Amino acid sequence: VSSSTALVGGLTGAVLLLTLPSSAFDMIVPVLIALALVLVVLQPRLAAAVRRRRERDERSGHPHGGAPLQGGIALAGAYGGYFGAAQGVVYLALMGLLIHDDLQRINAVKNVLGAVVNGTAAVFFLFVADFDWTAVLLIACGSAAGGQIGARIGRRLSPSVLRGVIVAVGLAAIAQLLLR
Repeated sequence: VSSSTALVGGLTGAVLLLTLPSSAFDMIVPVLIALALVLVVLQPRLAAAVRRRRERDERSGHPHGGAPLQGGIALAGAYGGYFGAAQGVVYLALMGLLIHDDLQRINAVKNVLGAVVNGTAAVFFLFVADFDWTAVLLIACGSAAGGQIGARIGRRLSPSVLRGVIVAVGLAAIAQLLLR
């Protein structure tokens, strides 16, 4: 998985955030989160179907997800640069479907990609946007602590329990966005 692809995607999303109207944000984000949750729920079945097809076709596929994963990482990076919440869910779904590895390891890569995208967007915003430094500090501290705690807990959970936690958090995010 290429972090440079995530970096370009994150920069693209940050530019879109500043150029699209705020009404686009209100319409797009709940749909993207819902799509990500569907992908996470369906990931075991989709991955099994991909493995069966590869076995039937006697192809091993690209060991690192190939072009479909890189394209997905770029799009997920753009989503993350535009709106960071649930970007990790998209990464988990993409990598879970396109890479044959356990969910705990994929979760660790997701954290790295999220840091690349969020860091890229943050540096971009430093130069082109006005913001409240107190809010920035609080969000940065919360994100750093949440990432560390989430990674530790995620490694200890079974894939099905981790998937359930991801869906619960995603549904809470959708509810918060729609009820505000």
